[in-house]
Amino acid sequence: MESGLVIVYTGKGKGKTTAALGMALRAIGHNYKICMIQFIKGSWHYGEMSSSKKLEPEFELTAVGKGFVGILDDKTPKEVHQKIAKEAIQIAKEKTLSEKYNIIILDEINYAVNLGLVELEDVLDLIKNKPQSVTLVLTGNHVKQEIVDAADLVTEMKEIKHPFQRGIRAKKGIDF
Repeated sequence: MESGLVIVYTGKGKGKTTAALGMALRAIGHNYKICMIQFIKGSWHYGEMSSSKKLEPEFELTAVGKGFVGILDDKTPKEVHQKIAKEAIQIAKEKTLSEKYNIIILDEINYAVNLGLVELEDVLDLIKNKPQSVTLVLTGNHVKQEIVDAADLVTEMKEIKHPFQRGIRAKKGIDF
């Protein structure tokens, strides 16, 4: 079996989750099994929640978070976000070690670490102990240097221009 990689999509620019989903779509074309675990995004409805069902059984989406932390209408106490993020990292460990999946996507995990919802050591242990055949994909801004050092591929999305700068709100099907 081929050796898996550790891939990180980070940076201030748009496209981190989109890149991971593009990889998943490509992998499904090779009959790979993918599990995407979403840290943080959980309580909102966004396109991949519906479209992922069309990719089953090869693609499994597990949305664990209680929504974006500390922005817009978030009234959830940080302790609740932390508790749920700990559950998500446990799910990630179980799914990764199951060897049922070729690719595990940990969506927004870098944000979760940066916000103190997930311990950096838990992520590094997951990387270190992943089965050789599994590819792990970590998305989100503010990636820690230790994760960069442990990764095989790191891509930084750089924002050059964004419609939000002109007051244009997020678009259905484009941004969520």
